Amino acid sequence: MLASGIANNKDSNWRFIVEWSSKGLGILHEVKRVIFSGHTKYQDVDLVETPTYGICLFLDGKLQTSSADEWMYHEALVHPIMLTHPNPRRVMIIGGGEGITLREVLKHNTVESVEMVDIDEEIIELCKQYLKALHRGSFDDPRVKLVIEDGRKYLSAKHNDYDVIIVDATDPLKGSPSVPLYTKEFYEIVFDALRDEGLMVTQATSTFYTIKTFTTICNTLKAVFPIVRPYQVWVPGFNSLWGFVIGSKRYDPVALSEEEVRERLHNRGVKDKLRLYHPGLHKALFALPLFLEERINSEKDIATDDKPVYVD
Repeated sequence: MLASGIANNKDSNWRFIVEWSSKGLGILHEVKRVIFSGHTKYQDVDLVETPTYGICLFLDGKLQTSSADEWMYHEALVHPIMLTHPNPRRVMIIGGGEGITLREVLKHNTVESVEMVDIDEEIIELCKQYLKALHRGSFDDPRVKLVIEDGRKYLSAKHNDYDVIIVDATDPLKGSPSVPLYTKEFYEIVFDALRDEGLMVTQATSTFYTIKTFTTICNTLKAVFPIVRPYQVWVPGFNSLWGFVIGSKRYDPVALSEEEVRERLHNRGVKDKLRLYHPGLHKALFALPLFLEERINSEKDIATDDKPVYVD
């Protein structure tokens, strides 16, 4: 047994990782090759190659990134918010140690600076070394400032600094350093760090397996931001529709027309660099099924530092 659960079948040389989607339900990933398996100061790490999803990064037993489908997650995380802002120049990324969220942000020629803040330097160094085909040298872009620090602590010293803040943190597992990045107090820090026209987005876990976590994140953001828009996209490696939530001070992503998206993609030099996101998809991402809308609208809980939300 290695860092997060790589095991050998006792009757063969077959190796696998069991990733738990929810209590009583797991996904079995065959491991063709172990690239790295160990521990950092903050989390267990398995970097492996699988037959279906290629190179995969697991943190604390949860798949974070796979070379086969990472673009589905990262384009959905980055481009709806970047296109909603008419001129995003200063961007902050909290988390995103693989450098792939950074890669997508840098596609926009409006961007003058990106601060990427991650608490786990060991993860970043591993990703720099082994995920070059995915981050594509994004760490070396002169617009990038890499900060190794607790993202919440770093952001708390900022005021009216950023056009866009992207929270690409791990799921809020009990004991994880990401838990304080999903509370009302944290979102108030984000609000204060944004400029008057600023927006933030957070990954918000599965909209099916962890629906309570997703709806609590939505409701928590509603307690801070005047405009809150949840959305989702299918990510094969996560075996789920995956949730995201945008909090905005002024601009509503749903109000952005298809033509406006098309024009901004063209003017920013992004339109030929995408595999998932396109003008016709933008508004569709925010069209949620009835059951999910009902769960979001009926959610009463708000995550706080004293009573955080967790993924079970």
